[in-house]
Amino acid sequence: MSFSVCMRDCYDTCSMVSELRDGKLRVRGNPEHPVTAGFLCPKGALLPRWFHAEDRLKRPLIRTGEKGSGNFRETSWEEAIELVAKKLRETIEEHGSESVLVYQYAGDRGVVNYAFPLRLFHYLNTSMLDYGICDRAGQEALRDVYGTAIGMDPEGLKNHRLVVYWGINAFWTNLHGFMLAKRYGLETWTVDVVRTETAKRSDRFFQIRPDTDVLFALGVAKVIIDENLYDENFVRENVYGFEEFKNYVKTLSLDYVSEETGVGVEEIETFAREFAEKRGVIHIGYGFQRSLAGGEAVRAIAILPALVGHRFGFIYDMKTIDKSYAEGAFLRTKPAKRIPQMKLAEYIERGEIKFLYIYNSNPLASLPNQNRLRRALIENDVFVVTHDIFLTDTALYSDVVLPANAFFERLDIADSYYHRYVALNEPVARLHGKSNSEVTRLLARALGIDNPRLYESDEEVIRKILELNGLSWEELKTKGFIKVPEKPRTWETRSGKIEFYSQRAIERGLSPFPEYRKFEGQYPLRLLTPTHRMTITSQYHNTYGMIDPNLYINPADAKERDIEDGDTVEVFNDNGSIRTEARLTEDVPQGVVVLYKAFWVRLLGWNANFLTADETVEKYGNGSACHSTWVDVRKV
Repeated sequence: MSFSVCMRDCYDTCSMVSELRDGKLRVRGNPEHPVTAGFLCPKGALLPRWFHAEDRLKRPLIRTGEKGSGNFRETSWEEAIELVAKKLRETIEEHGSESVLVYQYAGDRGVVNYAFPLRLFHYLNTSMLDYGICDRAGQEALRDVYGTAIGMDPEGLKNHRLVVYWGINAFWTNLHGFMLAKRYGLETWTVDVVRTETAKRSDRFFQIRPDTDVLFALGVAKVIIDENLYDENFVRENVYGFEEFKNYVKTLSLDYVSEETGVGVEEIETFAREFAEKRGVIHIGYGFQRSLAGGEAVRAIAILPALVGHRFGFIYDMKTIDKSYAEGAFLRTKPAKRIPQMKLAEYIERGEIKFLYIYNSNPLASLPNQNRLRRALIENDVFVVTHDIFLTDTALYSDVVLPANAFFERLDIADSYYHRYVALNEPVARLHGKSNSEVTRLLARALGIDNPRLYESDEEVIRKILELNGLSWEELKTKGFIKVPEKPRTWETRSGKIEFYSQRAIERGLSPFPEYRKFEGQYPLRLLTPTHRMTITSQYHNTYGMIDPNLYINPADAKERDIEDGDTVEVFNDNGSIRTEARLTEDVPQGVVVLYKAFWVRLLGWNANFLTADETVEKYGNGSACHSTWVDVRKV
């Protein structure tokens, strides 16, 4: 029996107990873990199918045909590593170190497997990625109000009565958190554009229109303030700019809020009164903040828990340990050039990227505006290396493909961005490929680098990180997980208080208060592209096969276009078009359509990101605006 931890980009970061029995992997949730609680989500339960998948890469590949053609020849690890090292060396000599970009993300959240390869690229002084696709706008917004995006420990929910899931389908994407709230007996509300599975399982559902989160939150705040339902002592002692904010919302009309959001005035008042009476906390989702209105929305929502007396009454992010030692930025000799994640195609088109090293990510499925990105890779001189478990869409556009191993085949640790536990991952078996850290050491040797920091073992790195964070390696090995104690903390704002009047926002060229703006596109329907229950972005499409490629559309919008349930339709805008089947549902409001995101193009023939917008919100850290995409639909 071995301790494992699910390394997926998921809130829950489940601790598991694994074993190899009769040559087959068996997994179950660690019953001792307070959050995992002895059960796995549907994706986690099928991890053995993923681990033993027949289409796992087994030998390195070198491209022999056009990019994207899938024409490769198998080769040895020695030849593949030598070729990568040769091209890396030539690129730096001819174009400079900043023409090399390491592109990685959270496809594997193991601390070593995620961060250690960055040591090599820091040593080489290459360009680094500025991560903006996931939760950047919300991070910036929460810093404007609290000075931090780190919210409350979810185990603290046991001391509360109400949790509001705002823009998060927790039953699909945070199942253990959703069940934790139910286990603690909390009342659950959902605020969302779509009637999700979470909304259907919540005690109350408030359905709002896209981009009106900020207005709905301000309307709720107005009622709480106008009716003196707020925690006067807490606000007086801990809030900066309350009187200014009070005057700001005083002139807001609830009739206007209702008209814009689609929520009745009585519902807004009910939300405000009961939220204040029950001192609700809010789990703020990531999806809706990936929009042109997202940052402002999170700023407005973040004010509500403070109004009812919470120091940190939100759940958004959780940073429990300092992992910087694993990354090794101390190896740099000059500041890093940071390339915004959402602008990868643009930088390739401008000729600023000549060598692209990709691991833990599948950008040719997950990045918006896929047609532009694919053209950029074909039309420009970029040498692409991908290290992955499978022949993904990104691998198809690569010059060299290196087989990766799975997290069941190596030693690592993982923390969570939801709870405060660090979990151990022990190797269970060894099937195929090499870990990210193994390949890093091979490349360092091929480049003739003798710096000892590039050759530390996985265990040495893990032990050092635990030591730096005051955690016990022996305890972790014994239990399989360890809780990181929460240190006393306060707000990291200019005033040292929760800022309803945000000084940091002013410095970034924004209003001190959250502002509502209407956004319209050239096409009539707003496209939302959430993740499917059985995938983590693009992961598992090829192994589980349980995807849903349908377009979900409101019956009124369908009728206007003479579309019936099951009809083949074309969804299109200036970025591209796709064909699929329509499914009519009242769960999706008028003016909105839904496609699940990031399926494999080489398996399905298309991807919702053929349509999504790749613009960014500059004042919110170049955060993604992919959910500010407009399309139209026609019957084929």
